[in-house]
Formats: sequence, C-alpha cells, structure tokens
Amino acid sequence: MASSLFIIGGARSGKSRFAVSGLPPRGRVTFVATAEARDDDMAARITRHQAERSPHWTTLEAPHDLVPRLTEALRAADAVVVDCLTLWVANLVLRGDDDEAILKEADALAALAAAPPAELRIVSNEVGLGVHPATADGLRFRDVLGLVNQRVAAAAHRVVLMVVGLPHLLKDTPS
Repeated sequence: MASSLFIIGGARSGKSRFAVSGLPPRGRVTFVATAEARDDDMAARITRHQAERSPHWTTLEAPHDLVPRLTEALRAADAVVVDCLTLWVANLVLRGDDDEAILKEADALAALAAAPPAELRIVSNEVGLGVHPATADGLRFRDVLGLVNQRVAAAAHRVVLMVVGLPHLLKDTPS
C-alpha cells in the first residue's frame, strides 16, 4: 500500500510547492486541480502553479467531483497531488451543497487517503487561525472546511503544517 500526505497551512505558506517537491519530473504523476479561474488573480495563481510542476505530468480538473476524479487518477498514476481542498469545499458551498453532502464526500476522500493505491498528497488551507469571519457564509465555510480537514488529517498517514515555507511534521504513522 502506498502512503498519503496531508499538507495544510495558511495562504502563501508554501503548501503547493512542498506538495510537488521530490516527485519525479518524468514520472507517472497526476495533478488534480480544484481551482477555477473566476478572476484575474486566480488565473495568475493557476499559471504560477502550472509553471512549478513538470509539463510531463497529467492534469485533471475537479472543481466539484473530486472523489471520482481522484479515484480515476490513483488507478493510473504512481503519485497524485490534489490541490486544494479549500477551493473544492468553496466550490461545493457556492454550488449549494449542504454540509451533510460535503462531509459525506469528505468521508469518501478520507477513505482514499487511508488506503491509497498510489502515493497521495493532498493540500488544504488552515482557515481556523485567522480572523473570525464576519458573515454567516464565512462562518459556515470556515466550519465546514475545518471538519473536512479534520477527517482527511485523521485518515492520512502523514500530516505536515506549512508555516513561512517551512514544513512541520504533525503526524507520521506507518502506511
């Protein structure tokens, strides 16, 4: 059985760069992207992330249907990177999915992280350390993402917290 790594941290903490580090540039690697370029800033961020990874890797877009796309990717690759759960949860919330449906998907994702058929690296933001959201929608998003992150972290073999570009190992269990 392969191992899973959950990488969490704040914005611009180096999560994505850490997630792709050490993967073979010409290896069978699939990058599962959850972002959608809805504005110029996100388009620029997507372009920057694309430049950080090998052009030989496969990219799958999964702004909503992450679990089936990830299942497909894990069957065909030696390593898979999911970047990121934050945007995936935001996409589901914006689509109108209720919390129960989102957490059901998170449980399915956690099951994949617990026993992946290929190396799996999952990226997410820690949003619980920042400013208290001022709106009900912001509170809901923070709370749902926190629950999703807890489920995935509990299932992952290793968990790394990125702070100012430095990885801090929080969990390391045998796969």
